[in-house]
Amino acid sequence: MFRLQGSKVLAVDMTGDAVKAKNGSMVAYDGQMAFKKLSGGGEGIRGMVTRRLTGEQMTVMEVKGQGTCWFADRASEINLVNLRGDKLYVESSNLLVTDAGLRTGTTFTGLRGASQGNGLFTTTVEGHGQAAIMSDGPAVVLRVSAQYPLTVDPGAYIAHQGNLRQSFQSGVTFRTLLGEGGGEAFQIRFEGDGLVYVQPSERNTIAGDL
Repeated sequence: MFRLQGSKVLAVDMTGDAVKAKNGSMVAYDGQMAFKKLSGGGEGIRGMVTRRLTGEQMTVMEVKGQGTCWFADRASEINLVNLRGDKLYVESSNLLVTDAGLRTGTTFTGLRGASQGNGLFTTTVEGHGQAAIMSDGPAVVLRVSAQYPLTVDPGAYIAHQGNLRQSFQSGVTFRTLLGEGGGEAFQIRFEGDGLVYVQPSERNTIAGDL
């Protein structure tokens, strides 16, 4: 149902089914389509409460019909993720399209969100189906295992899935290790078994002095 046309455009073929997409991300469609604006960010009362706390304005639309829709956003690279009953944790700004049958919600991330100033919560996608996530430049998928934990710069982090534990190491950055300032004052450490998606370009954060 999901297929890439190049690396920056997602084509979704629909036969009466639906997808949820980032508002404003559809660039073209053929056939017969119906569009509906959704609350976005998370489902139910908890989603509403967490969005109020974080100030996130993640607007989502539902697209349903017969035909093909094409999606893109700011020429970002698009990456397809297949979920088989597991859960994907993804920064809300990096989520482009999900199968309508996948459940979306929010989860508390603690220090990382507070320090970045972009919300205390990360979007979750769970169930069976496909999701399309975006990255600034081609994403790299890194494996985490019991023998090989992974430490990630928070500005490069996009998403993760699997049986992973997150912890935050404050007071040190990749830049300060090299004698340079101005970077985030913490790193994200992943332990367990799973995958972490990172991008080769850091998003802007305001955590340098925290």
